[in-house]
This record gives sequence, C-alpha cells and structure tokens, in this order.
Amino acid sequence: LAGLYRGSVRPFVSFNAKHDAEVLHKAMKGIGTHEDTVLMLLTSRSNDQRQQIKTAYKKAYGKDLVSALKSEISGLFEDLIVALMMPPISYDATQLHKAIKGAGTDDQVLIEIVASRSGEQIKEIIKVYKKEFGGKLEKDIYGDTDGHYRKLLVILLQVEKNVFSLCALPSQELYAAGKGKFGTDEEKFITILGNRSAEHLQRVFAAYKKLSGCDIEDSIKSETTGNLENLLLAVVKCARSVPDFFAETLYKSMRRAGTDDETLTRVMVSRSEEDLLDIKASFKRMYGTSLYSTIQEDTNGYYQKTLLYLCGGND
Repeated sequence: LAGLYRGSVRPFVSFNAKHDAEVLHKAMKGIGTHEDTVLMLLTSRSNDQRQQIKTAYKKAYGKDLVSALKSEISGLFEDLIVALMMPPISYDATQLHKAIKGAGTDDQVLIEIVASRSGEQIKEIIKVYKKEFGGKLEKDIYGDTDGHYRKLLVILLQVEKNVFSLCALPSQELYAAGKGKFGTDEEKFITILGNRSAEHLQRVFAAYKKLSGCDIEDSIKSETTGNLENLLLAVVKCARSVPDFFAETLYKSMRRAGTDDETLTRVMVSRSEEDLLDIKASFKRMYGTSLYSTIQEDTNGYYQKTLLYLCGGND
C-alpha cells in the first residue's frame, strides 16, 4: 500500500501516545508555551495518532487536550492546530455546518467539499453530521440554497442512487442540453454531472468535445453564472483531477490581495493525509513555482511553520 499513499503526513513509526501527551503537557507548562514543540509533534503524527494522544492526555491530566492548547495559543495558529486535532470526517461535517448555519451561506465551502469528496466520504459525513448536529445535511443544504444549484447539491449527496446514469447518458444529450439551449435543459446537464463516477464523466467530456468542438468548462462558463456555475465547474474539475482542483484552490487562496486563510487551512488540513503530494506536483506543473515557497511568501509565524511542516518539504 505504501506506493498508493499520497498524503504528506504519515503515521509516526515509534509512536507512544502517553509519551507525546507528556511532551505536550510540558510544552504548555510554566512561563510561555513552546510552540515549536507543539507544532513539530502534531504535524509529524497522523490524525489517528492525534486522537490517541487526546485520550492519553485526558487520562494523564484529567483535562481536554484541545481546550488546553486553545488556552495557550491564538490566532491563525490556533485555528490550524484545532483543525488538525479533529477527525477528518468530523472536520468536514463541522465545516459544512458552519457554512450553512453561519451568517449567510458560505457557498465556496459547500461546493468544495460536496464536489471533491468521494462517495464513501460523503456517506460518512452525512452520518457524522447527524450525530454531531442533530440535523440532516441534505435538509439543511436544501433550506439554505435554491434553484438548479440546490438541485445539483442534493443529487451529489445521493451517493447510493447515483449509479443509474452509468448505463451511459450519451454526450449527445449533454450537447443538446448545453450549447445553444442550455437554459432550457439544465435538468439534463445536472443529472449527468451529478453522477459520481469520474471515469464515466471523463468519457462524457471527451465525447462532448468531439461533438461540440469545445470543452465542457467553456459551455458552463458561457451558459451559467454564480453558484451553479461554480459548482458545475468544481464537479468537472474534480472529475478530471482532484489534485489539480485543489492546486488551483490553494493558488487562488494566496495569490491575491490578502490571503484567504480559512481556505488555505481547510485544504492543507483536509488533504494532508489524502493527496497533498499530488497537489504539490500539480501546483508546480500549473504555476511553475512550488506550493512550499508560495506558502512561505504568503504567511508568517508559527502558522506558517505549521503549514510548511504539513507541506512536507520544498520541491
């Protein structure tokens, strides 16, 4: 399996939860916190190991590790460390809940998570969301969105029922629904793109290009706007390449006036044990510069240091 693992954070080999809990306890005791100790330890442990450290800490010191950390550190560094301490599915569910329940809907977060997670992950997220927030994710999203945008989000959440379109909804239909008469037939477009098989969608895109002479992205851009356009584009990009999608997301979070730290944190944390090595390669190929050096130029302090450790070296 080693060859298949594309995360940048790996399990620590000679792991000892009790020992790590003690190291963190000492780092937070006395005058001033040894931030370096905290960030170096936590970025060199897998998420599963961090959960074990939490348990060991509670057992040894009778208090919650995350609360202890929060009382010692602050700002973007705190947000990043707290995110690293959450189990991945729980983190996704929390991000979605915040996106829906906050003031106004954070559509970027909805789109990113729903479009990029695997069917399995979506199933787990729905379960954990219900457990942690007592509501149904689909119902909450439905209540907060509208139109074809809402429809496609809901279709993407129906992981079980999505295999029907694999019997080949032909690209002719997509073409007819697209160029020229997209407005009349967004339904069909959405049904086809709501199918979670990347392999199937790639075949559809290739056939679409043959038929229409243009990439499906161009049709989407010329025929739709706003949230629907962004969601359709995210679905297409993720079907083509999830690492490319995240490389672009990271690039956009940094290369503008002021860094979008929420997005930078969310992507670095949630992809650190998924495909960050591939994202780094995509980033370099697409932008001619390394993700590492871009983070270096755009951030500072312990927050920067933690991100760079998650990045796992310059390339």
